[in-house]
Amino acid sequence: MILSQISYLDCIVFIIFLAPQLLIHYGLWQTARWVLGALPFLAFEALQLPLQFIKERFLTPFRYRSPFVQRASAFQDFVIRCVRYAFALMPASMGRVFFSKAVALPFLRFRMLRHGFITPPITWQEINRTGFRGLWITLDQSKRPDVVIYYCHGGGFSMGSSYFYMEFLLAWVALLKDAGYENPALLALEYTLVPDAVYPTQVQQVFAGYEYVLSMARNPSRICVGGDSAGATLVLSFLLYIADHPDYRNRLPGIACMISPWVTIVSENNRNTRSDYLNANSLHLYGRQYCGWKVPVDDPMVSPGNCKDLNRWAKASPRRGWFFLFGSEEVLGPETRNLIALLKKTGAEVDVHEDQGGIHAWPVVALYLGETKDERLKGLRDIVKVIRRRLG
Repeated sequence: MILSQISYLDCIVFIIFLAPQLLIHYGLWQTARWVLGALPFLAFEALQLPLQFIKERFLTPFRYRSPFVQRASAFQDFVIRCVRYAFALMPASMGRVFFSKAVALPFLRFRMLRHGFITPPITWQEINRTGFRGLWITLDQSKRPDVVIYYCHGGGFSMGSSYFYMEFLLAWVALLKDAGYENPALLALEYTLVPDAVYPTQVQQVFAGYEYVLSMARNPSRICVGGDSAGATLVLSFLLYIADHPDYRNRLPGIACMISPWVTIVSENNRNTRSDYLNANSLHLYGRQYCGWKVPVDDPMVSPGNCKDLNRWAKASPRRGWFFLFGSEEVLGPETRNLIALLKKTGAEVDVHEDQGGIHAWPVVALYLGETKDERLKGLRDIVKVIRRRLG
């Protein structure tokens, strides 16, 4: 099930679904206090944002524009500017409501109805087991899958939900079906967000979810583990955990797909760029909150980029290797390149797609903001091609 680009109507409907949830979950007083406290900044940005948009997009010679602006449509450019300001300014507790099931699910159903889908061709069900929760997505719930994606969403450990990613995940399963798989399936993990829990809770939940995926796939070679941003961090930590436990090494997945991974939680290499919407200071704040007060931020189990042990990474590498997708303009780009170079030294098979001018998690974002079907699906199609080639 592949829907069209997000429209201005969709944006309005999203706000309609969001407003009451902010009042319910964040509270009228909290919302009002944040708005009042941020009012001077918001008023300034309300003037600056459109002026900067007009200046760079229409008054600046093409070669002097930021790499992302050079390739983006006006709609994409303006939305990303709004996201950039929101990421730097909005508290995670408020952002958590934006990406929650209560907002994302009715919005998805509206999008589906707008495209003529009353009953989705791909089904999902909530899984609630001891140790983890998640969404099981597949074409036929009664049949065993022939390939399984195990996915962890991003959101700085503090926000996000599988329901917010649902349209992306449904499209992924649909493309796997188009690629020749009879009954592809996907488990999206609903890990506990910070501050409700900190490390190691989330990694333990990843492990519990993987046990469920193994029970469904039976053969670990049929499994692709993946994630974006903080979700990719959890996957990397999980694989390092397996590397330290010999009993589990014969249960390594077939392949790992990393979309804009947050490789090193706190690093001087995580620097703001002209194009990306992430903010290094906000990232480092979220990362420290995830670590809690008991675990140092340079511990490789919370910050996998700090593991420089080639032997350990060799043991952690999936049987059919890795696939990395990230943008050249990402705040997290330098640390991602460092990890890729390290993994290649182990002899593991590593495919890399570095999107020139691209920003954080663009394969996910493009599905919503891309102007053409090819643009919206390019990242997912690249992933499916690698899965098909490596896993058969």
